[in-house]
Amino acid sequence: MPVLGPRVDAEAKRTALVLAAVPTHAGPVERTLALRQAATVAGELSAALSDLAPAVVGEELPAESTSQSFFRVRERELSDQQAALHGVLVVHRGLEDLCDAPLSGSDLALEVTAMRQSVLDLTGAAPGSDHDSVPPVAVPEAGAGSSSESVWSARWLIGHQVHVLFNVCAAVAVADATRSLRLGDDDAALLRLADATVYVRGFPAAMAHASTIPADYYMAAIRHTMAPPSVDIPLSGRQHRGYKLFRAAMKDLLAVLPDSYERLAARTPELAEARGALLEADIVDGERHVTLAYSMVHLRRSIAQRPEGPDNAVAELRLMRHRRAAQYASLIRFGDHYIADAVAGLRHS
Repeated sequence: MPVLGPRVDAEAKRTALVLAAVPTHAGPVERTLALRQAATVAGELSAALSDLAPAVVGEELPAESTSQSFFRVRERELSDQQAALHGVLVVHRGLEDLCDAPLSGSDLALEVTAMRQSVLDLTGAAPGSDHDSVPPVAVPEAGAGSSSESVWSARWLIGHQVHVLFNVCAAVAVADATRSLRLGDDDAALLRLADATVYVRGFPAAMAHASTIPADYYMAAIRHTMAPPSVDIPLSGRQHRGYKLFRAAMKDLLAVLPDSYERLAARTPELAEARGALLEADIVDGERHVTLAYSMVHLRRSIAQRPEGPDNAVAELRLMRHRRAAQYASLIRFGDHYIADAVAGLRHS
């Protein structure tokens, strides 16, 4: 558990309170003001963390993949203070962009909830109670606006960076839960499974945030920059190391908890429900990826697919969803057994 001093602890609790109070389904004026307040307090938290030590300059570190280079993400071991600072900086940038992003209320609720959880996890702050009042926040005057095109291009990067943050935080939470299960501490595992579910529910919300740009602009100005000759190799989700960490953590969890839903529920119903909630969120993430891809590229192939290949981007993502649903069918209460039987039939044909 990070211990970063009383000032950081106080600012982190304040940030968590303000994030919890964002009226995600309010009218545009009220919602934008609340998001500006959240961005302000996140900025003050990052300042408190920066006073302990300045941020490591990520651009000076080598990228380990084309994807890391494009999305301005880097990977290295960090101290608790540096991990908290870089995570909060991602949250701060995400909140500043959300002030103007036309994200749905339901996705905004999922994203700010996962942001709040990341602030608590990264700083070690305890969440406030429901009775704690939201502190007053002085919001500075809004600066001069940038062109829509520059905002859209930045948003594509910012939303993906928030997604990476959630991936890494989810991987840590799942790994913590697995470790607790191996030690026989079911209560600790339940808490971390719940935290992981918050992050996984935030995955598609962050991707929806990144995608709140016109599809025509994406096709004309962004998509070609993620393929040769702009980059060495076409960008693909398979290059996202944070997501690979999460998938590896999920595999490890299911090696420790391999029982069917019915068998686990008979033994430890709370664990069956907590695992089920996480797996359902993982399936829905796959389903949302299909619809997001369709909204951006329609029936085109992905930039990583061969022109003569049998599938387009949506079809490949749909297959990934089906494989995941088939894998989880016996592990959740309302499993997709129709797909599981179909996938099993294909494997044996």
